[in-house]
Amino acid sequence: MELKGKTVIVTGAGRGIGRALALEFGRQGCKVACCARNRTEIEETANMIKKEGGEAMAIAVDITSPEQVKKMVAEVVKAWGRIDILFNNAGSFQAIGPLWEVDPEVWWHDVTVNLRGVMLCCQAVLPHMMAREEGVIINMNGGGATVPLPGGSGYGCSKAAVMRLTDTLARELEKVGSRVLVFGMGPGLVRTKMTELQAQTEAGRKWIPSTEQAFKEGRSRQPEECARATMELLRIACPELNGRNFGVGMNFEDIKKRAAEIKEKDLLVMRGR
Repeated sequence: MELKGKTVIVTGAGRGIGRALALEFGRQGCKVACCARNRTEIEETANMIKKEGGEAMAIAVDITSPEQVKKMVAEVVKAWGRIDILFNNAGSFQAIGPLWEVDPEVWWHDVTVNLRGVMLCCQAVLPHMMAREEGVIINMNGGGATVPLPGGSGYGCSKAAVMRLTDTLARELEKVGSRVLVFGMGPGLVRTKMTELQAQTEAGRKWIPSTEQAFKEGRSRQPEECARATMELLRIACPELNGRNFGVGMNFEDIKKRAAEIKEKDLLVMRGR
């Protein structure tokens, strides 16, 4: 996929991985809609893109609100006439602790942002992408999706659901003959405001001590690594890889060569044994 001139929506673009993604898309010549609840932060991101010679806008949105998500999509289409890429990056990981202790409202908030938010954004852009027979959606995966994450059940359950949503949506699109593609991207452990909560709180240090340990040992990734991996994924995007989940550190040239095999053997997906 040639990125220059494409129009992109990045949710959670105010900081961390989302900001790194938005900046990299801008550097690749894309028009970038920087979306999140905090207007100050997304305006900072948009201004950073503009200072580098790119084109960007900031749209304040709560991705758990159907009305606000629809308005976000309409605003981008009105300004730029199209949406080529949606990166569902916005996420929440606030409920830390065993299930019998966590606040159920906080637990459900994580699920709502991570799953409902992704679903609503996909649902809002799909009619536009399907009408044009072109578009790519990337959903952010996370820790706890494929293996248990004690102390982070809300986050883990929601990210597992996002992985299933990704490959199910891909199959639905294929069933109706659509050429829109859907992928998952796993960033690994990145030091952000969200993950620092695991290292700086008593509950986080008790239940997810691996995060603090990784930070101390310098084993976390930089947000820019996820952004660069995303560009590599988009450059090799093809129907054979539709619905698959990828991660930072993968050899994307090798994946491109093995695309037919990956489809035939149903690899890079979440399956029961």
